Amino acid sequence: MSTQVEEQTLTLEEVLAGLKELHRLILWNDDVNSFDHVIYCMMKYLDYTESQAEKIAWKVHNEGKCAVLEGSFTEMEIYRKILQQEGLTVSVD
Repeated sequence: MSTQVEEQTLTLEEVLAGLKELHRLILWNDDVNSFDHVIYCMMKYLDYTESQAEKIAWKVHNEGKCAVLEGSFTEMEIYRKILQQEGLTVSVD
């Protein structure tokens, strides 16, 4: 009994188009983390300035959530895991 495998060839453009689908890293409000901790994490891991990080912290506080980063699913998952280890509530959309 033989098994046949169908080979599929994709162009570079098709591969890159699949990688370009953007996902967002969402930071959620919680009752655990302080403003200072959120600001610290945004600056340390996402390279935001202190002013940008403060705006994110206030937006999360007032609106309940904020998209803090966009990129590939794999990249967003890496940052999600890092920020979750810091105690932040984050998800990938």
